[in-house]
Amino acid sequence: MATLLSVNVGMPKDVSWQGRTVRTGAWKAPVQGPRMVRRLNVEGDGQGDLAGHGGEIRAVLVYQMQSYQYWQKQLGRDDLAFGMFGENFTVDGLPDTDVCIGDRYRIGEAEFEVTQPRVTCYRVGMRLGEPAMASLLVAHHRPGFYLRVITEGHVQAGDEITLTRKGPEQLSVADTDALLYLPDRDPAKLRKALNIPALSPGWQQSFRELAAAQQPRQEPGWPGERATTQQPGEAPGWPGFKTMRVARIVPETPAVSSIYLKTTDGTPLPEARPGQYLSLRLPVADDAPEVRTYSLSSTPEEGTYRISVKHEPHGKVSSYIHTRLRPGDLLGVASPRGTFVLQEGARPIALISAGIGATPVLAMLHRLAAVGDPRPVWWIHTAHDRTHHAFADETHTLLGQLPNAHEYIYYTSEIARPERPYITQGRPTASSLAVLGIPADADAYLCGPPAFMDDVAGFLRDRGLSPERIHTEQFSALPAINPGIAPTVAVRPHQPAGPRGTGPLITFARSGITTPWSPAHASLLDLAEACDIPTRWSCRTGVCHTCVTHLVAGDTTYTTPPLELPEAGTILVCCSAPTTEVVLDL
Repeated sequence: MATLLSVNVGMPKDVSWQGRTVRTGAWKAPVQGPRMVRRLNVEGDGQGDLAGHGGEIRAVLVYQMQSYQYWQKQLGRDDLAFGMFGENFTVDGLPDTDVCIGDRYRIGEAEFEVTQPRVTCYRVGMRLGEPAMASLLVAHHRPGFYLRVITEGHVQAGDEITLTRKGPEQLSVADTDALLYLPDRDPAKLRKALNIPALSPGWQQSFRELAAAQQPRQEPGWPGERATTQQPGEAPGWPGFKTMRVARIVPETPAVSSIYLKTTDGTPLPEARPGQYLSLRLPVADDAPEVRTYSLSSTPEEGTYRISVKHEPHGKVSSYIHTRLRPGDLLGVASPRGTFVLQEGARPIALISAGIGATPVLAMLHRLAAVGDPRPVWWIHTAHDRTHHAFADETHTLLGQLPNAHEYIYYTSEIARPERPYITQGRPTASSLAVLGIPADADAYLCGPPAFMDDVAGFLRDRGLSPERIHTEQFSALPAINPGIAPTVAVRPHQPAGPRGTGPLITFARSGITTPWSPAHASLLDLAEACDIPTRWSCRTGVCHTCVTHLVAGDTTYTTPPLELPEAGTILVCCSAPTTEVVLDL
């Protein structure tokens, strides 16, 4: 008979960690006497990061005394006290290899249902002083598990634990955990997992993606349980940078020019997916070349790629492109990449952009027009005025080639006078978008300034579009995902403090930073953080793949081998170090 040995609680608090402040509820301690367990947590307990912990599905965390004994031997520790693994219930029995998702148990007055294994989170390692702990829990098949409260009631140490119902499919916690985080997945177990109603929605989504493609295809991110940058059906490119020639430069507006790029030897170019981008290496100065990324603004034609670049007043690289770059010049170009791509299907499409954000959705429009796509298409673009409206005639012509296209243009200038019935003075608003008739089942593709995308995405959600059908592209560094880290004032990316490194050059392409590697940094993630580059991570030990990043050029090695390698062309920066000069899409 399993037994509840200890009830452990703790309220969120701020903890200093690596020069930052972490809000966490991982510090839990045993309490005496009965404790009420309600729908969201145990009385006196709380979670610091509700995106990854807590809520109805993860109200109570369970860990076993037998696992404590196991880790005491493995880690050589004699100071592991109940609650140190962040669990609410320390139990005798209920091993992860026997407990199944959907099992129900009665403890004291309350009844519970098993919903998922523990989330892989760096904070358990932080609490124990064992940085690799998140990885070890998975590798050793001892994650622990979460409970949903079916019936509220009092529990206390010493209560017997009684199985009241076995879950369907009898898929154990350990097997469920391995199915998500370890290689060599069993398709039959994936099907079982998808047939368990009690399994938490986040894990269900990950398993649906695994079952469909044998790799999850969601964007890297938290609180998704597993993230990659897979690009299904992507044409093979080339490693590193390929020398290409500037074929011609075409001014589109006073501030935007299109650059046409060809190979130097006439070899054919792989077809890019509409919405992808190129990374360019440019000899802007005599020292290290600059690397920047620019969206392709059309589909490849006759062995040519086209990018379109806006001249930013204080932009070093855009100024070089607009004032010094000439036809015939040679550039280093990395193969097309990116996950902001036009999806196949039959759903209506809304292409929504502002300013230079038109470039990736324009490439999508080119593809739709080239095949005469029958899907209804909404083209919605915001510009300052007609003079600064890049691609105005081009997009109007392309839309005319589609059987069911709708064009709406907004000019923000107060002196702009609408010349055509589809042009409106002002900015898109909830009310103006509402009358455009965008269907609730449409796929929407947004690109523009972050505030513009946030506003429009909110309008679309209010119109009934589901969040997973609203796709966004951001030209600069992606928003950080640093669970539990207290917000600080945003700092522009910069060179790291301290002595200059002597190792190979590391370039963070999205952030415009190139700096030499120093072994003082534990990983490429650590270096990025030292430069105040927005980063994405959760476990920091090569398990969750939240930190997966495209490797544009160069070679790396893993300082801690990940439990499962990411797809080719990407690396896990949380546990990587360079062996050559490296360019990262970060």
